[in-house]
Formats: sequence, C-alpha cells, structure tokens
Amino acid sequence: MTPQPIHEDELQAWADRRLPAERQAQVESYLEQHPDTHDRLQAYQAQNRGLQSLFQPVLEEDIPPHLQELPRPAPLLRQRFLTWPWQSAAAVLLVLSGALAGWQAHTYLPSPSLAAALPRQAAIAHAVYAPEVRHPVEVGADQETHLAAWLSKRLGAPLHPPRLGAQGFELVGGRLLPGGQGPVALFMYQDGGGQRLTLYVSGEGTGSGDTSFRFSREGDVSVFYWVDGRFGYALSGTLDKASLGTIATQVYQQLEAR
Repeated sequence: MTPQPIHEDELQAWADRRLPAERQAQVESYLEQHPDTHDRLQAYQAQNRGLQSLFQPVLEEDIPPHLQELPRPAPLLRQRFLTWPWQSAAAVLLVLSGALAGWQAHTYLPSPSLAAALPRQAAIAHAVYAPEVRHPVEVGADQETHLAAWLSKRLGAPLHPPRLGAQGFELVGGRLLPGGQGPVALFMYQDGGGQRLTLYVSGEGTGSGDTSFRFSREGDVSVFYWVDGRFGYALSGTLDKASLGTIATQVYQQLEAR
C-alpha cells in the first residue's frame, strides 16, 4: 500500500500537538528522515512556548470594569435569536460585538509610552526569533556593513551593532520588524553554547533623554531596557539578571560612545 504523502498542514498540526493519532507514526517517521523539517517544527514549538509564557499572565487578568459594564441582550431576546434558522448570522454579530469591545477598549485605555511597552515588545521578538534554526535573521553577520546601512536608513539614524565578543557573544545578524509607529531593528547574538541574546532598537522615543536602566522579566525572558532621546533599547535573553545586566551595560557604553 502506497504511503499517504505528508502535507504541511499535518506538520503544523504535529507542532501544535493536534495531529490525529492515526497519522502520528507516519509523520514522525517522515521527520526522522527530514531533520531540517524536524528542526523547523521544534523551533515553532519553542516559539509557541515562549509566547504562551509571555501572554499567560494577560489571560489570567480580570476583565476591565468598563468591559464588564457593556450592555447584554435580554434573556428572551437571546433565546429568540438563537432559534433563528439562519444561525450563521450569530457569527456576524459576535464579530461585530468583538470589534465594538475592542474599539471601546482602545478608547478607554491610553496608548502605553515607549518605556512601558518596550520590554514586552522586545521579549515577544526574542521569543519568536531566538529559537529559529534556519532563518533567525534577515541579513547575516557576514553582511554587517549592509545590515548597518539598511537598518540605519530605515530608522533614520546611524545604527551599528555593538561588539560583544569580549562577553562571549558574536553577532548572528539582524532583521527589520514593524513597531507601533515605525520600523524596529533587531540584532541577534549567540555564544559558543548556542545561547542567544537580542538587542531591540525602537525609534519611537519621546526625546526626553531618559537613560535610566530598568529591568523586566517577561515570562522566561529577562530584559534590560532604557530610553535615550528618541530611541529605546532592550537587551533580552534567558541569562541570569546579573550576567545580562553586565552585557547590557557594555551595550549602553558602546552606543553612547558612537
């Protein structure tokens, strides 16, 4: 009997642990024969764990009072609505209700400052890209001159990746990410043991000149961050606080010297 081919949706289901039991053996046999694909799926799983760790506290937060006070349909109206023969309209109403709630939340909740949003954004970027095996960066360290010129142009200011060789970390490369109000640069570093750090650079500062160091722990990711003029910087990794702080100080000193 000819084996059934393995499709990408089945590979994604395996990574998400949603693959039907009857296909488990075939997919795992395929992955044993295709280690690159196996590495890619394991990176996806690591990303999922990182994002879950970051956002689990949000899921456990209480619903804001202003959302709890939104009007609800009367019981009789709700009962009649659910007995309509065209119940697919319920999906439309739910989408509209979600959009209304989201807009009201947007109205009531002010946009966070860069300093408030920076550690979470940087930690998310780290959780997504640090586990990546095949494509952790867009431009590699072998094209560092091009990388610096490209990111400098996009962020509108000279930008060069700090040198962290003395701390045991070498540049892997970098990539451009979308920010809240403009592009963001992400530099990635790696040590001899495969441990990775990311430096997140955002051009959404307030120009206040606030350069105080701050520390935040977002799930499993530790972040040292600071705002200097219109730029915010965040160094993220899974190192202990003291080690990460030492490297963050070196990053800060190099950036200030340029």
